[in-house]
Amino acid sequence: MKVIPVIDILGGKVVHAVRGKRKEYQPLKSRLCSSTDPLDVAAAFRKLGFSELYVADLDAILGGKMNLSILRGIAEETGLELMVDAGVDKLEKAERLLENHASKIIIGTETLPTINLVAEAVRLFGNKKVIVSLDLMNGQVLSRLDTAAPMSPMALLQALQEAGASQVIVLDLARVGSGEGVNMRFIEDALKNFHGHIFVGGGLRNIDDLIELEKIGVAGVLVATALHSGKISVDELKRLKLLT
Repeated sequence: MKVIPVIDILGGKVVHAVRGKRKEYQPLKSRLCSSTDPLDVAAAFRKLGFSELYVADLDAILGGKMNLSILRGIAEETGLELMVDAGVDKLEKAERLLENHASKIIIGTETLPTINLVAEAVRLFGNKKVIVSLDLMNGQVLSRLDTAAPMSPMALLQALQEAGASQVIVLDLARVGSGEGVNMRFIEDALKNFHGHIFVGGGLRNIDDLIELEKIGVAGVLVATALHSGKISVDELKRLKLLT
């Protein structure tokens, strides 16, 4: 199982994401780095031994321009592999991300207009380059899908699998930055229903949560707050061979 650190970029700076209330996000305060510059924070993670980074480009997700120069700078300066969510709602955006050194593009259901976009992205870029983020808020799907009725999370997972997705992030925004734990029962059900790699984000409390998620077969975990606060330490990750 991979432990992947997260940075959320808003206004060109790294912010502390809490419960998806983006208007209330404040500049990052971290034990790992005193700066809010995305390159500095990314470099701190690289120095600690991480090889991959999840980047949420909130400026783009909220309808603004993608922070392509920032992404390109991080990749070129640190060598980190970047998983990037930049509000992809058309193939052209995905192409531009890949051109600017994103290793994997994330297509979030929050900005996904049609399931067919996932199928087209997988066909063009391959399923190793495409990750779909099942964006939830208190267990309900966040989506602008053009379906007649809201889909349940499990039904949407099935539809994404049928579209060719082999990697999915289960991300409950209401739990992000909360430190209240993940919905383990839902993750277990998702693992039974989705025959691919599942990553989990939002609510991670401590190393015990990581151990439990590894036991049930999760492929990777996205962590921000617990790393910045010191509740999960790099030494613990190395001891348990969760940081390689």
